[in-house]
Amino acid sequence: MKRRKMVAWIFTILFGLLGWFVYGLARILSSGNEYMYVGFLCMAFFIAGNYFILNIHKRVKQKWTWAIMVLIFIVPSLLYGSYDWYIRSIEIANAEGDLSTYQPYKQGSELALLDEPAALQLEENLPELDGATALYPVYAAFAEAVYPERTYSYEDRSESPVTVSKTNGAFQRLSKFQVDIIFTAGPSDEQQEALKQMEKTAIGKEAFVFFVHNDNPVDSLTLKQLRGIYAGEITNWEDVGGRNQKIIAFQRPEGSGSQTGLENMMGKNPIMDPPKDQRVNGMGGVIEKASDYRNHRNSIGYSYRFFATKMVEGHHIKLLNINGIDPSVPHIKRGDYPLTGNFYAITNGTKNPHVEPFIEWILSSQGQQLIEDTGYVPVKETDLP
Repeated sequence: MKRRKMVAWIFTILFGLLGWFVYGLARILSSGNEYMYVGFLCMAFFIAGNYFILNIHKRVKQKWTWAIMVLIFIVPSLLYGSYDWYIRSIEIANAEGDLSTYQPYKQGSELALLDEPAALQLEENLPELDGATALYPVYAAFAEAVYPERTYSYEDRSESPVTVSKTNGAFQRLSKFQVDIIFTAGPSDEQQEALKQMEKTAIGKEAFVFFVHNDNPVDSLTLKQLRGIYAGEITNWEDVGGRNQKIIAFQRPEGSGSQTGLENMMGKNPIMDPPKDQRVNGMGGVIEKASDYRNHRNSIGYSYRFFATKMVEGHHIKLLNINGIDPSVPHIKRGDYPLTGNFYAITNGTKNPHVEPFIEWILSSQGQQLIEDTGYVPVKETDLP
């Protein structure tokens, strides 16, 4: 009997390990798509197999059978789920970049600085600023140049006049008159409808970019090919000069700045509805997904050039040329890169008397110089080479 009992335990352990191995293999091979559920089916099969093996041995009582099931499957599932959540939280946090390095008046800040005092100096009734994550280094530089020295926490919306709520959150706050100016790319149709008194002033230019993993042999796509991918008509990299692999086309939530950029690029072409796990909240999360962390080497994502190349570094991605043109500063300046667009200072009927002079200063040579020194392209020529 002891020998039979030992054999039952050995088979239990082997089936448990094999179940988790097949589950993990299914996750890797599926690259996060719907075939991941094959892993759950495998787990269910091995649970049934374990239950059968344990129960053919009369010495093993029913209550111990269920206790073993809990130990082998439920406990590891909880541990794995907790670990997976933890890794995802680190992944997104790291991917979004460290905004504290651009905080106004913070020692060691990476903000662009003027060589002389700003022509505009504000001491009180400071305009409340908010905006897209990618543009925080720009308007934080404006604040350090014009606002008085103090602590400006980008997370403290109750105390700091210079915060980051991301594009959709910034538009929501502007519609509720909680801020005076937001800095974003152009609004979506829904956002524009919500801002009845909206005035937008173009202050700089930027490239909307698409990227893939470094190992992807595709270096360039046409606008027609991009539209085909995001319409769900082109589904394999082989169709655009790559390997025979399924294209995983990540998207952002509705109302985000980069999703609006995608909508503008698509024009009247409908955008496919992606699987739930291919819609990523953070703009940096899309970059992380396209890197090699979770083996998504057959994926494609989109962002803005400065964010993807300066604010989030150390990821194994490359920017694609569009219609054979790379998204470099000279090509953005000349308008050669086909997905070049403006970013704006946007107001919504603010009563703050300093808003208009502040925007005028942004369009001055000093404000435009800060935009260029940050790494963006100004809408007006500066004295810089």
